[in-house]
Amino acid sequence: MYKNLVMGLSVLLLSLTTAQQKITVYIIGDSTAANKLPRAYPETGWGMELAPFLDAEVTVDNRALNGRSTKSFINEKRWELVLTTLKADDYVLIEFGHNDEKIDKPAVGTSLEEYKFNLIRYVKETQIKKAHPILMTPIMRRSFKNGIFKDSHMGYPDVVRKLADSLHIPLIDMHRKTEKLIIGLGDLNSVKLFNHVNSGHVNYPMGKMDNTHLSPEGAKVIAGLVVEGIKETKTGLANHLINK
Repeated sequence: MYKNLVMGLSVLLLSLTTAQQKITVYIIGDSTAANKLPRAYPETGWGMELAPFLDAEVTVDNRALNGRSTKSFINEKRWELVLTTLKADDYVLIEFGHNDEKIDKPAVGTSLEEYKFNLIRYVKETQIKKAHPILMTPIMRRSFKNGIFKDSHMGYPDVVRKLADSLHIPLIDMHRKTEKLIIGLGDLNSVKLFNHVNSGHVNYPMGKMDNTHLSPEGAKVIAGLVVEGIKETKTGLANHLINK
């Protein structure tokens, strides 16, 4: 009986050690990445589709939320909550911009300088925890006029690029990746990536034509581009990709 008890404790300790060694990938950002409630379906955040690309040693903790910016995510103490559990060797994927650019909404809008300042805070406080920040530019909206694609993100993606370069932080340039994707598909074919719903749907009785948020198919495709970016960063996280 004593021998069985010792073996049982050994198994328990081993399982606890294994759990403690698991890497957590935190996603912080806005609605384009966020987990969605059933009432929003088929709207899907790309963060919901990331876990299947990663091996069993990684847990994805998606903290992205609709409507959040670099400023409101801090002011609502959501970043503070991430820091309470963030540990050494974890990763933080940082993708904001869609709401920061809404400067007419003081609760979320930021100037380019404030946007930069907030991103620096995320990076530095992640590093203090001995975890790894990865900066991401925001994904593109589907925005065509007379068949010509138009970028709506102004100077915000360039802030991220320059910051990643100056701080020597890995960058996944989702802005450029999704621009190439959407332009490549064209005006009509790119609709499938976004939350376009015909009238009569249980969640959207009047239908929906949303060129910001993703469809289930779009979320999988965009998550695939995130994975492509993770490979390009050549960080340790790339070693945990399935079929790398």
